[in-house]
Amino acid sequence: MKRSGLKKHREAIRSSIVKIFTTLLAAAREIFDEGAYARFLNRAGMVSSSAAYAAFRREFEEAKTRRPKCC
Repeated sequence: MKRSGLKKHREAIRSSIVKIFTTLLAAAREIFDEGAYARFLNRAGMVSSSAAYAAFRREFEEAKTRRPKCC
């Protein structure tokens, strides 16, 4: 393989690895409510604080109680 071809191959591998880790990080944020909290802050026009997090948790709990329970 030519040197330039090897360089392109390495860049492609690096790019794939970065995409995988970016996806895993996004999934972890959703699992631990960070993504939902960030969207809440954006929607509410708030900055991160203990009061904002309390409001986020209240909204989350209210939405959870409104969901119909199965069986």
